[in-house]
Amino acid sequence: MQQPPLLDVRGVHKWFGHLHVLQGVNLQVARGEVTCILGPSGSGKSTLLRTINQLEQVDRGRIYVDGELIGYRPRGKKLVALPERDLCRQRASIGMVFQSFNLFPHMSTLANVIEAPVGVLRQSRDEVRAEALSLLARVGLGDKANTYPRQLSGGQQQRVAIARALAMHPKLLLFDEPTSALDPELVGEVLDVIKDLAREGFTMVVVTHEISFAREVADTIMFMDDGRVVETGSPEQVLSNPKSERTRAFLSRVL
Repeated sequence: MQQPPLLDVRGVHKWFGHLHVLQGVNLQVARGEVTCILGPSGSGKSTLLRTINQLEQVDRGRIYVDGELIGYRPRGKKLVALPERDLCRQRASIGMVFQSFNLFPHMSTLANVIEAPVGVLRQSRDEVRAEALSLLARVGLGDKANTYPRQLSGGQQQRVAIARALAMHPKLLLFDEPTSALDPELVGEVLDVIKDLAREGFTMVVVTHEISFAREVADTIMFMDDGRVVETGSPEQVLSNPKSERTRAFLSRVL
């Protein structure tokens, strides 16, 4: 019997005023698989990620993570938004790594990694510290525990952000163009960490413009344009033999 997907996005719509940013998006990601989302700027990729962990509410449709409806609970035939406390609990199981790192500048790298398990999960600081040090070593920054974000390169800051997400033991990891703010020579060090996580079996959704990375790491590639899913398939199908003229036109400009 086939397992249900860990992530199940069903017919999601999102408007910003009159702008219809997501137009009936469907996405299923199996446990332990990696989906890479490609598409031009403004196609709705980042907004989709933000609806998955409810940084943005959906206007229509439903999102499930590990079988749990995200952001709402049924009340009769209606859906009622969850209170902030329950939203925080759900977000704790969905790690997100942003384009711009979002580290606390006044905290050391170690403190940045420790903060959420202590503040959200109510774990003791001593209990979390050893794991945080291990996570920093895992992303190649074991010697930077007492360093502050301003003393790190962009690639190092993004690796701290990944360690911070891992500290919450998420069921699902979301990456929103994790290398777009980096100098070209720093991109590889971040992508290598994400590749290691893929090999370890983490369930991930990665919005990226790095086509060669997507080809190597993705189980599924989804191409979006104008708030819609244009094409979904294996890397071979989408990147080498795209069915859609829109996908072919996009790839011709970026490959």
